[in-house]
Parts: sequence; C-alpha cells; structure tokens
Amino acid sequence: MIEALFTFDFIRYSFISGLIVGLIAPLLGAFIVVRRLSLIADALSHISLGGITFGLYVTSVTGLVINPLISGVVFSVLGALGIEKMRTAYKNFSEISIPIIMSLGIALSVIFLSLSNGFNQDLFGYLFGSISAVTKGDLILISIIGVVVVTFIILLYKEMFLLSFDEEYSEVMKINRFIHIIFIILVALVISASMRIVGILLVSAMMTLPVAAAIRITSSFKQLIFVSILFGELSVISGLFLGFHLDISPGGTIVLVALLILALTFLVKKIGVGQSGRAREL
Repeated sequence: MIEALFTFDFIRYSFISGLIVGLIAPLLGAFIVVRRLSLIADALSHISLGGITFGLYVTSVTGLVINPLISGVVFSVLGALGIEKMRTAYKNFSEISIPIIMSLGIALSVIFLSLSNGFNQDLFGYLFGSISAVTKGDLILISIIGVVVVTFIILLYKEMFLLSFDEEYSEVMKINRFIHIIFIILVALVISASMRIVGILLVSAMMTLPVAAAIRITSSFKQLIFVSILFGELSVISGLFLGFHLDISPGGTIVLVALLILALTFLVKKIGVGQSGRAREL
C-alpha cells in the first residue's frame, strides 16, 4: 500500500481523509460518550443516508448532478438541529429525540431509494466505505471540517468540558447554549465526513469504540481524548491497509481493528487487576 500511496491519487486521498477522520471522530466522540449521547451518531448517520439517497434520486430524475456528500451534510445538519429542538421540547425525556430522527432518516432513505430504482455502486460505497470513492473535492471538504472541529475544541475546550460533565451547572454559569448547538452541528459534519471512509452504517463506531477502549486505561479527560485519538488513528491506518490488500470495503476492517483494541484493553485491565490482587495477598 505504501507504493500505491505515491502512485494513485485516490489511495492518497483516502489515506489523508482517513487520518483526518481518525482525529476528529474520537475527539468529538469523547465529549459525546461523557454526555451519554452515543446514539446520536447513529441517528445522524441515518438522516445523512436520507440526504445521500435524496441526492442520488434528484440526479437520476433531473440529470442535475448533486454531490451526495453535500446533500448528506445538509440533511445531517438539519437532523442535528431537529434533535436539539426536540431535546428542548421534551426536557424530561430528551433522549426520545434520537429515535425520532433515526426513524425519519430510515423512512426517507427507503422512499428515495425506491424512487431511484434501488442500490447502485455509489450508494454501496457510502454504506460501507470505499478506498476508491474519495475524490479530491471530498478530501477538501473533509479537511475543512477537520480544521473547523479542531479549532472549535481548542478555543472552547473549557466551556465544552463543563457542558459535558454538568449541563445544569453550565446553565447556572450562563454558558451560551449556542455553543451546544454548534457542537451538535459539528458532530453532524464529522459523521458526514467519516462516511466516505467508514461507511454510514459503521460511522458511529469511529466516534465511540476508540473512546470506549480509552476509558478502560485512562484516568483523566485529557488522557481520554489523547488515547482515543491514538486508537482512532491506529484503527483507520490498520483498517485501510487490510481493506486495500484484501480488496474489501475498509469500513468493516477499521471497525474490527477498533473492536480488537477494545478487547485488548479489557484483557490488559483484567491482567492488571489480577496482578494487583496477588500483590496484596503477598
């Protein structure tokens, strides 16, 4: 694959995009997991699928070429705003907003998919990820999203930290709710950026599995972020390498590597607990 990186542009685009996704997905995922909003990634990925199928449908009917990634981003952002609006409306049952948006995404996907005469190769790439599907335009869009996400976290880290660990106290401290809305929108953008590499059906795994593994072996939130990103990058690089050489969609291999890392952290933790127990007995 190293030789292919210098030979084929699409391999290079996929690899760079993967590195960006491996950074920003666990970075936001750490805040999502701490806030117990892990399922929001699934909801927004499904509404993104609705946007993609809408773009494919419009293209097939009108002949007007619409980049499915752009339509997916638009639907995902609208879905994020919808979730936030319903979280406010159902203040005591805020989690109900997630299955509502997820159901809407699935319904729209089925409708537009049926109207556009079913599956095609482009849609398959969006569902499961594809090394060859990433274009230069996709790379530019993913890079812009990456810069925006990293800048947001650096500038508003303290506010996001407080909002994540104690939302009620953050309201008392008058932390602008607009920050939370921007955060939800950024989650939607990251999901849209990740689906080219990992695929819509597996994109939530990139935001949760590296964090789940890092939680097992870290003791502070900053350590959690750093180790989550490290595991995310390791998963993406290893998964892309395996996907390329096995000639299969990289989404599955990336997620399997992430799951293997998670399993290893359980093993390491168990060994560590066993050794400490024996040390106390001695």
